[in-house]
Amino acid sequence: MSTYAIGDLQGCFQALELLLDKIRFDPAHDHIWLVGDLVNRGADSLAVLRWARAMGDGVTAVLGNHDLHLLAVAENFVKPHRNDTLGGILTAPDRDELLAWLRHRPLAHAAEGYFMVHAGLLPQWTAAQALMLAAEVQERLQAPNYRGFLAHMYGNHPDRWDENLRGLDRLRLITNAMTRLRFCTPDGTMEFKTKGSPEQPPPGCLPWFQVPGRASAGSPIVFGHWSALGLRVETDCMALDTGCLWGGRLTALRLEDRQVFQVECAGQAGTTQWQ
Repeated sequence: MSTYAIGDLQGCFQALELLLDKIRFDPAHDHIWLVGDLVNRGADSLAVLRWARAMGDGVTAVLGNHDLHLLAVAENFVKPHRNDTLGGILTAPDRDELLAWLRHRPLAHAAEGYFMVHAGLLPQWTAAQALMLAAEVQERLQAPNYRGFLAHMYGNHPDRWDENLRGLDRLRLITNAMTRLRFCTPDGTMEFKTKGSPEQPPPGCLPWFQVPGRASAGSPIVFGHWSALGLRVETDCMALDTGCLWGGRLTALRLEDRQVFQVECAGQAGTTQWQ
């Protein structure tokens, strides 16, 4: 049995099919980890969701910012963005089942000696603490009153962790860190505007995984979200968003030996039979 962590799909289902073929994925023996952003901007978001849901326990997916955006759009709390490609999901006959499945995905996952999150962790958090914080958001998203959280999910404040935070402010900060983080200051204040290269950080900031004294250092963390960062496979930092949506590559990392598998992507590919 092998476990393969796969970078941001964003609806690029044809590339996923090619990658699964390349790794000779066997659903009877192998397991797939998806680092979030299963949907949006690509042409096959509906196909990705249907496939992932149909895989059952064979797929473990964490939520990314685009996945949460879909949930908020579906509840009419925000309007679709100009470049969104979510219409196929929102008008599908199995829309409700797919959205419920997505809403019940975790914000973080730990197993096999690895920790998976979409974006990153604040420097104050150990991996064990982050898993407990993620569970707070998951509990709210999976509760009958989940709409109350989605209605107040957006916003950049608070932007720094404080154990005394409570209620929606606490949940919003945890969600922002785990689904949107790229850069922060050494004290963990998050910066959300900059999306470019880690070699050109905003003033006073560092990539979150380079903050000195980061409490999660030493815990192997698998993440995506940052296509400008590209592929990184380091001792405790494995970045897997290699820009498939933008015509880059889709990447899989076999966790048992850290072997990398990639396929070339054509960007926003056409539809598939999973539609």
